[in-house]
Amino acid sequence: MFFGTAGVPNSTNGTGTADGIKRIRELSLDCMEVQFVRGVKMGNLTARNIRKISEDLGVKLSVHAPYYINLNADSEIKVRQSMQRITESARIGSIMGAESIVFHPGYYMKRTRDVAFRRIREAVEELSENLRDFGVVLRPETSGRREQFGELDEILQLCSGIDSVLPCLDVSHIHARTGKFNTVEEFLAAMEKMETHLGDEAIRNMHIHISGIDYGLKGEKSHLNLRESDFNYMGFLKALKEFSADGTVICESPNLEEDALMLKTLFSEL
Repeated sequence: MFFGTAGVPNSTNGTGTADGIKRIRELSLDCMEVQFVRGVKMGNLTARNIRKISEDLGVKLSVHAPYYINLNADSEIKVRQSMQRITESARIGSIMGAESIVFHPGYYMKRTRDVAFRRIREAVEELSENLRDFGVVLRPETSGRREQFGELDEILQLCSGIDSVLPCLDVSHIHARTGKFNTVEEFLAAMEKMETHLGDEAIRNMHIHISGIDYGLKGEKSHLNLRESDFNYMGFLKALKEFSADGTVICESPNLEEDALMLKTLFSEL
């Protein structure tokens, strides 16, 4: 497994993506997720430079597309704008050498879950076809709030049968959304379900988000450091090891690299 941070590590001397990649290597972490949360504002030249730096240092990259995405929006214009944000994330991501493009698919709005699923599925199918030449994997993410599309079963069904689309398994979101999903047995059951729906590739090429998390009746409230939360991160690492899973673990705790390093150390000791 590769371990890294969601964005530039807090201890980085500088704020740029290149600075963050260099700090990841200094920390002996393995990967970094580039955050385009407020829009894709990176040019081609910068992306090519980042690719060279990441390849020279052996740091694996992924991208988180902007938060302003809703493939189930009321307006078709907003759906198309959302698809364009994912497209631009994939285009720049491919130039910088990112393998995975993570995005939140959308909200249920006032539609039934079946209708929301159908509309989101149609958009993702179109994106998969249009982005084929970029050579990236689209990663719809499990969501932490109950008004958001993104239960585990919905994400698995969404990915099933579409080329180059695999889940981003945000395990803390699932825990916050359900109030459960916190035992080794539940973690193993989720991976078995992924393998059943999507095949061996889903386990050999996992993309995982993890953090501590505060939650209530409606699901996610905020991210916490792992030791300050009730999420059973040690049990999850044990499940990954038991299932012989491979892939990338991106830490989203407020302390970023501290928890990422802790997870890498604990996993290596299992």
